[in-house]
Amino acid sequence: MGVVARGSSECRRRRHSAASSSDGLGFVVVTHPFHALSGQRLEVLFVKRRAGDSVFVCSGGVSGQMTVSRSWTDRGEPSQSHRLSAEGLAELFAVTRAIQGR
Repeated sequence: MGVVARGSSECRRRRHSAASSSDGLGFVVVTHPFHALSGQRLEVLFVKRRAGDSVFVCSGGVSGQMTVSRSWTDRGEPSQSHRLSAEGLAELFAVTRAIQGR
């Protein structure tokens, strides 16, 4: 009783769990300056596609998981600097003076 015969037709499959699905995905750091978890390191559980971009489903949050856009992490594209050249600053100054002169 309670003994199961193992025949050659038995299919052996690897067991999957949340822990094994995160193998190799590691962690991300939230870099978005206005995100509540900015600067925090989060464990990546899995990655999925949403609206043509990748999002990371990470451990944490109220339900135990939270989604963070790739662009809001250290794996996203580096933010472009919005510095003006000397010529751009001179043009901005000229426009500002023109507006104030009205």
